[in-house]
Amino acid sequence: MGIEEFVKDTRIAYFSMEIGIRPEMHTYSGGLGILAGDTLKSAADLRIPMIGVTLIHRMGYFRQELDPFGRQIEHPDSWDIEKYLKRINIKVSVEIEKKPVYITAWYYIIESTIGGRVPVILLDTDIPDNDPVDRTLTHYLYGGDLEYRLKQEIILGIGGVRVLDELGFEIRKYHMNEGHSSLLTLELLKKFKKPIEEVWSEELVWDVQKVRDLCVFTTHTPVEAGHDRFPYELVQRVLGEPVPMWLIKKLAGDGMLNMTLLGFNLSEYINGVSKKHEEVSERMFPGYEIHAITNGVHPYTWVSEPFKNLYNKHLPGWAMEPEIFVRAWKIPEEELWDAHMQAKKSLIDYVNRISGANFNYETFTIGFARRATPYKRADLLLSDPERLAIVGEGRVQIIYAGKAHPKDEGGKQLIQRIFQVKERIKDKVKIVYLPNYDMAMAMKLVAGVDIWLNNPLKPLEASGTSGMKATHNGVPNFSVLDGWWIEGWIEGYTGWSIGTLEETSDPKRDSEDLYFKLGNDILPMFYENRNIWIKVMKNAIAMNAYYFNTHRMIRFYVTEAYIR
Repeated sequence: MGIEEFVKDTRIAYFSMEIGIRPEMHTYSGGLGILAGDTLKSAADLRIPMIGVTLIHRMGYFRQELDPFGRQIEHPDSWDIEKYLKRINIKVSVEIEKKPVYITAWYYIIESTIGGRVPVILLDTDIPDNDPVDRTLTHYLYGGDLEYRLKQEIILGIGGVRVLDELGFEIRKYHMNEGHSSLLTLELLKKFKKPIEEVWSEELVWDVQKVRDLCVFTTHTPVEAGHDRFPYELVQRVLGEPVPMWLIKKLAGDGMLNMTLLGFNLSEYINGVSKKHEEVSERMFPGYEIHAITNGVHPYTWVSEPFKNLYNKHLPGWAMEPEIFVRAWKIPEEELWDAHMQAKKSLIDYVNRISGANFNYETFTIGFARRATPYKRADLLLSDPERLAIVGEGRVQIIYAGKAHPKDEGGKQLIQRIFQVKERIKDKVKIVYLPNYDMAMAMKLVAGVDIWLNNPLKPLEASGTSGMKATHNGVPNFSVLDGWWIEGWIEGYTGWSIGTLEETSDPKRDSEDLYFKLGNDILPMFYENRNIWIKVMKNAIAMNAYYFNTHRMIRFYVTEAYIR
């Protein structure tokens, strides 16, 4: 049996520019893709009839190399496609720059441990039918310029709908995970176009309400500049007019084609990814009703082996019913700490093997790993190196990881600054920056550190999911009050806050709060009140992991968005 076995069921089509399924498949760059993969894994667990649609990204995002000064060097990150994917005998075309570009497809089946299965279709233009330039359009994730991005979004949105139609899928809802796939709405407008003789105005030819009834849109970006926009001159040249330009401008904005507006105007249900992000998004896009479905993570994927064994013993059924985590209080303290130390030793051995950093098992270990970009403020902990050296001497070791986008010079400079401080205080506090952060490394980090640090500028963290992964392994969070942490934070109980609940960050206050709480609350508890620390670990599981998971999240999508 192949992809055709899934055609018989009406499905929810989940479109995402990136989907992180497994470490060996380089089809993701970070949080957006990992969330997409976790969503589809939970759909498989819960037997929700979904299908993922993405691009194949033959050359991945990039493989990161760091020189001794922290300068980032990017390399292509190809992967063994035929080892993990199966071909689909199909070919459709889309029009790009007034000529056909042919699309074929591959598929992967996400299989649940209890038998549920969800297919993912990966679109590919690297076939002999296309000219050499067009063959590269599905090679790089977030590679190239604005024109390359627009061409990729044509392939994902318009090409994705055509592939599903060609395969015979009946789609109940089209879920756009961010604006990259919003052009699918134009394809649906064409598909449901009414004959001119049946209506009394040209405008009514286009069944906007029919398309709206079929579409769901999730926005992840609280930064105005983060929403894809394309000049109409470029749109006219590359995309043409799949529907009349007056209609595109009416739906996507007059000045430039705004992919988020296009998705918003043609979706019946729109949501942000945390309660705070809902508020930020409604201010950014006044006049739209935006709901909140807070993100989650897939429990079975992100729970480390020692904790899987622990949960299987004391919380049977946790993987399918993460609500059971609320009973974490019943786990014996010694067994919880032993599971943590197994995960921590595995991480420290890995760090020492690849970096020679000579970390040790007993020292309090801080983890910070995410995209390297200025607003994430990876260097906040290092803003006063002398104070960090005083607070942390002999008591703290820090693990950093994260890639800077190839065009993000600020992010690249951030990595170099961390390297500079690392050398400056190396005799007092050990710091390591691990190269080429990926899904496999993340699995080790979120389970093996003692605390998970997150301190972006507010209100720029739409949700954040790395801290949720940490809580699934009993690791508390130390974070600014933004995104999901506002909902998960109970001070000194599930973790600690940095700064205040005010709308925007005060960098000086954040830095002071970070050093004060680290030196006066967190380290003393870890070293001198281990029983209390373990209670905080239990609380992180019982109060955070039980709720911030994709099982809960996707049930909300089903009841709030899919069966409306």
